[in-house]
Amino acid sequence: MAVDQATSERSDHRPREKCGIIGCSGTTPVTSDLYYGLRILQHRGQESAGLAVYNGEMKSKRGMGLVHEVFSKEDLMDLRGNNGIGHVRYSTTGSSVLENAQPIVVKTSYGDIALAHNGDIANADEIREELSKKGWAFMTTSDSEVIVRLLANEIVNFGGDVKRALKEFTSRLVGAYSLALMINDTVYAVRDPLAVRPLCIGEGNGRFMIASESVVFDALGFKFIRDLKPGEIVELRPDGFDSMRLPHPNHTAHCMFEWVYFARPDSILDERLVYDARVKIGEQLAKEYPVEADIIVPVPESGRAQAQGYAQLAGLPVVEGLIKNRYIERTFIMPDQQEREIGVMLKLNPIRSAVKNKRIVLIDDSIVRGTTIRKIVQILRQAGAKEVHVRIGCLPIRFPCYLGIDMKTRDQFIANNRTVEEVTTFVNADSLGYLSMAEGETPRTLLRTDVEKAVREAGRQSRNLVASWTRDFLGLHRREPIQSFDERISGDGQEVH
Repeated sequence: MAVDQATSERSDHRPREKCGIIGCSGTTPVTSDLYYGLRILQHRGQESAGLAVYNGEMKSKRGMGLVHEVFSKEDLMDLRGNNGIGHVRYSTTGSSVLENAQPIVVKTSYGDIALAHNGDIANADEIREELSKKGWAFMTTSDSEVIVRLLANEIVNFGGDVKRALKEFTSRLVGAYSLALMINDTVYAVRDPLAVRPLCIGEGNGRFMIASESVVFDALGFKFIRDLKPGEIVELRPDGFDSMRLPHPNHTAHCMFEWVYFARPDSILDERLVYDARVKIGEQLAKEYPVEADIIVPVPESGRAQAQGYAQLAGLPVVEGLIKNRYIERTFIMPDQQEREIGVMLKLNPIRSAVKNKRIVLIDDSIVRGTTIRKIVQILRQAGAKEVHVRIGCLPIRFPCYLGIDMKTRDQFIANNRTVEEVTTFVNADSLGYLSMAEGETPRTLLRTDVEKAVREAGRQSRNLVASWTRDFLGLHRREPIQSFDERISGDGQEVH
């Protein structure tokens, strides 16, 4: 559900992925760990925050703003519980209002359910319509409420058999989702069959925890155990966890923006340190686009690791030629383009003595609209830079994403229907180089291209059509028999701890 600060803090509307989630089970109150865990995940969402805990009954609080703005000391004392989940949000489906903040809590005849969700459900409208016909009332515009009411419906259908309901309800979901769930006093975690969004598990202080990123465990003194596997459902206990796997394709579809931009560089995602991946990106940029230059200047913060990699191969110094004001409001929320461009100048200021008369390699993670990087190039030129050569740590963004990033229309992308030379002219750079696709690879963005074509031919923007096409492309109709939750897992990676 959506994010640096992986929501954009800069004016060209950086890709925004929804949220950060956390869950914990212990024999003593876990509220403090949940609260500080959300503080650590704040880069994944700054619109709203929330906690739900269980201590004989379910209690929750959610609010608009940053984590420390939402919760007072008195709130945390009132939210004491040995089991709980938490959430920080940036919206990509559903408006930015309190009603869409999470965790979402619903009551059923079999108890209370709380949900924290990161991702996007492509067939949410289809499921919402189906549940509405069965009498379910929806209080929000979020796809996350669709998920939790679908689960509640399945729990009722299966007479309170939670484990069976979990298996069945996930078979209905099409899209990207990592979930933290609390059903009465039990915490569950679910990762979608393609593992699009990150989710991992750790232990410490006599409790087990799941979180969107492993950096939470580092900061809290927990031990990182591993990432959840594609299609894995985990039930947390204070002394361990039970695990089962849903049917899943043979391939994964990890979101590449996690590596390029969203995740913190000190996190481990799917067995690789994000910092190392970004350094490799920088090295590859240096191989593909060498240029005569004097210094390398990263765009803070996400360009730094790529700049280190570029420097290692190019033999050039990395210079902090741009200083970031961390306390300026996020520019993507400003109402018009002129104000957003002013916001860039308020947020980034050049070190004139460092960049004057220098040939600069400017490293950034991505270009969406192109307006921010153009403004940054202008700032450097006004500070006296002789040349500015832009290097970008991902491919040109040309296609929408329907799996949890707030990039839904082609007209958002400067690279759509433009050559690299045309984009270079637009941003006023001396040269521009994007990271290329490795030789022989087929870009996953073909999925998005064909979905868009199908939607256009249908004559309407249809999330249901997207969902249907995605199911076919990913092979999600070809489901294998579902294993029993109590089955002990062998060589396929399933475990009971």
